[in-house]
Order: sequence, then structure tokens, then C-alpha cells
Amino acid sequence: MARIFVTGSTDGVGLATARALVADGHTVLAHARTAQRADEVRDQLSGVESILIADLASRSETIELAQRVNARERCDAVIHNAGIGSDERRTDTVDGREHVVAINAIAPYILTALITAPQRLIYVTSGQHLNGTPNVDDIDWVDREWNPLQAYADSKLLESTVAYAVARLWPDVITNTMEPGWVPTKMANYDAPDDLALAHVTQGWLATSNDPEVLRSGGYYYHQRLQPANPIVADIEFQESVLSTFAALTGIDLPRHEVG
Repeated sequence: MARIFVTGSTDGVGLATARALVADGHTVLAHARTAQRADEVRDQLSGVESILIADLASRSETIELAQRVNARERCDAVIHNAGIGSDERRTDTVDGREHVVAINAIAPYILTALITAPQRLIYVTSGQHLNGTPNVDDIDWVDREWNPLQAYADSKLLESTVAYAVARLWPDVITNTMEPGWVPTKMANYDAPDDLALAHVTQGWLATSNDPEVLRSGGYYYHQRLQPANPIVADIEFQESVLSTFAALTGIDLPRHEVG
């Protein structure tokens, strides 16, 4: 059985993922943005080892979250599930970052850099990353007119690029991305057409299966099927520009692993 940390696990796909992993006998560390939210879903997360609290829009709270994960037994897998969309541009985060990019892309970068490397990393992206703009010059949307869908797409492109960079730089860690589909959740819209009952399956499969299909890095999956990702995520020059931008914004460098 595996030990797995799932971010954003108090609602929607993340909640379903955590519950399914517990039901299968795995040890799960869950995550909530606030203590109030954790209390609201504690009964639904019965069986998890703990619910860790952190606002992923905050650099300091995200760092503290990584420290709390590291204070426990090492994880076998980390699922970067937390994500948001927003109709409005908000920079009322503690650090003044635009909150969509802070939560969807910068937080997974910080957690990846600081959590002791597990055997597997799974990044929950979106098909919208295919429409993302490969731009690191204005990630906070200061100079551009706010476009909610484009901001979400851009954030998911940045997250996916971090994942592909990690797959390249950490050959000792199985690293993949996946999309759950446009499913009826609070974030996506409750009349979305995809099947919520299937949305979490690929996450658990990537985190725990010994299927040869998942024992390799650099894949982008939808319902357990390999899909073509946006080609820019595999561009090393773009990967390095994203990593250097995030390092400058956070003061945290992504470690480079040496194997052999």
C-alpha cells in the first residue's frame, strides 16, 4: 500500500481521489485551504491520516505545508490536484500574486521543490493548457486585460511545463500529468458534461498502479489514455525560463537530481 499526499482534497475531484485511495487501503494525507473547510468535510474524509491546512495562494503557508509533509513519513506519491478558476483578477493574496497562477502553478512548484521527492509525482492539469500562452513576462496579468479563460489556460500551461521539467531533471521520480475532464464541480460548473465518477480514476492509477504504462515519466493522460500535450511543455528553453521565473518569484530553486 502507498502513502499519498493529495492537495485540494476537500472538494470535487480531489475529495473523490482521497476517498477512493483510502477505500483501496492506502494512507492518505489530505489538504484543506482553511481549518473551517477541513471541519466541514472531516466526515467525508474519514480514514485519512490527517488533513493539513494551508492557503496555497500564500508562499509562506505553502512552504510550511511542505515542511509539515516532510515531518511525517516520506510519501510514495504526491498528487498536485488543487486548482482554481476565477472570473476576476485578484492580487489580494499575501504576496500580491495573481491568485489563479499562484495556486495553479506557483504552489505546485514550491511543493515540488521542498517536499522530499516521492517515487511518483502527478500534476492535475487541464485540456485548456493546450490553449495556454507561453509567456512568463506578465504572469500576474498586470499589462494584459484580464481574460478568465486565458488566465486559467496559461496557469495550467505553466504547471504542465513545471511537470515536464521535473520529468526531465528528476529521472529517479516517475512524473506525469493528467486531466480529469470538464466535470460537474464547483470550480468547473455543475452542468459540465464529463463524468465526475471517472474524473479521479486516472490520478489514483498514476499514483499506485504497477501497470507498465504508468511506470514511466513525461506522459499526459486523460481517462488512463496517453494524449498529446502542448508541445511547448517539452521545450527545454521554455522549461528553464519558467523555472528561473518561479525561482526568482519565490526565492526557491528546484533541486536538480543526479542519478547513478
